[in-house]
Amino acid sequence: MSGSTAQNSQTVNTTTGQVPTSMGSSTPSPTSTVQNQNNSVTPSQTTNPVAQTPANPITPGSVAPQNPAVSTQTGDVNQSEQKKDADPGPESQPPAKKIQTIEKPKDGSELNIVELINYIVKQAIKAKTSDIHIEPHEEVVVVRFRIDGLLKDVLQVGKDIQESLLFRIKVAAKMRTDEHFAPQDGRIRFIIENKKIDTRISILPTSAGEKVVMRLLIKEGKSFTFSSLGMSDADQLVVEKSYKRPYGMILAVGPTGSGKTTSLYAILQKLNSRDVNITTVEDPVEYSIDGVNHIQVNNKANLTFASGLRSILRQDPDIIMIGEIRDAETANIATNAALTGHLVLSSLHTNDSISTIPRLIDMDVEPFLVASTLNIVIAQRLARKLCEKCKKQYTIDQEELTRINKIRQDIAMHFKVGDVVYQEAGCETCGDSGFQGRFGLFEILEVTEKIRRMISERENIDDVFKVARENGMKLIVEDGVNAVKTGVTSLEEIMRVTALKQ
Repeated sequence: MSGSTAQNSQTVNTTTGQVPTSMGSSTPSPTSTVQNQNNSVTPSQTTNPVAQTPANPITPGSVAPQNPAVSTQTGDVNQSEQKKDADPGPESQPPAKKIQTIEKPKDGSELNIVELINYIVKQAIKAKTSDIHIEPHEEVVVVRFRIDGLLKDVLQVGKDIQESLLFRIKVAAKMRTDEHFAPQDGRIRFIIENKKIDTRISILPTSAGEKVVMRLLIKEGKSFTFSSLGMSDADQLVVEKSYKRPYGMILAVGPTGSGKTTSLYAILQKLNSRDVNITTVEDPVEYSIDGVNHIQVNNKANLTFASGLRSILRQDPDIIMIGEIRDAETANIATNAALTGHLVLSSLHTNDSISTIPRLIDMDVEPFLVASTLNIVIAQRLARKLCEKCKKQYTIDQEELTRINKIRQDIAMHFKVGDVVYQEAGCETCGDSGFQGRFGLFEILEVTEKIRRMISERENIDDVFKVARENGMKLIVEDGVNAVKTGVTSLEEIMRVTALKQ
């Protein structure tokens, strides 16, 4: 176990990633592992002959012959599910499409819950999922994956398996198994194809039972470049100019899930060399970069962003990354660090770049400190890319333009009748969604000398915004319009992820 997850997690080996099998006992299969006293990972013991016999291999997507309760492919259903479709009953919130269903075997044997969890996680990684939602309903438990920012139903689990599934997750995440009415948090580490996959587990009681959300934190094998994130060449030059300064503060802002951490890591990757000391304090540590010192926030040990930042400043750092500025204490330490010769990178929750200035002042950072330390603010959103294999072209007519103008005048003003754009269609490659992958939409505020003076003199933020626009600052929605015109995404997607600028 790494230091970031050792306090509240358990390692589970999922090398096989197999579908849960019907077993004579509920003993965990040999694919599960537990930690011994020396903190190493060793296979847990099992007496089940079927699971141990090499002559009975089970691969992802296949099913053991003795398990009639599991469908063989995503999109198929078992016999009982087909009967329900033929004679529909009053079910609570059934999935819109037929999806894979897993139920308790009818012959009275036990379903291997460990293998079920392993299978779900492996399928989530294959689908490039960011979060797994295990949601209880009145008569079924639905498993959903968040793919490219949107949730998708992928699996149904019988209600009779719910308690066993929850119990196993709680044990692996070192949570209280007797607590059913309070939120709980924990961690589980999976080992898939010799790669360590950390998951952050959150359990929340609902009226239909306890809901589980698993955030996948895949730290290895990531490549961070601004080009791959979708940033234009002109914006890349502005960002490069800011991080080449020896001190100051670079902030990435936007809502949760907008790619702020990924942008900061792209800068860290550019700055990473043996000549500098780079230290980060994060919650959680989402990625791992060789040569960078990553610190995981641990509130139980009083290792917060603020206390961690104080300790980092005693470690002779050159570059500091703070996962998020959440309070006035962290904000003040960060700005003072930037003022005393350190390059500080961090994130903040604001809707656009210009709102960052009053937000920092509201957090009791003096205006002169904001003006002196802030180099650049990168506001961003994530939008889905159209699938290259199935996207279809169409021409905007008067009816379409009128519709857009009623909803989003700020977008409609950039188009005219006869403009050719693209929209989603759906194919096997993209899972019939019409989209595949995501890219960033950016709004970059460069803090010039004139803007520094305006901040120090507490001038109206609207006047600061006007100066920034005169200096060439491009809005997020304008970046989105350009992506629509170049066929990267659709009009509907840009309207979904961007807000109307008042």
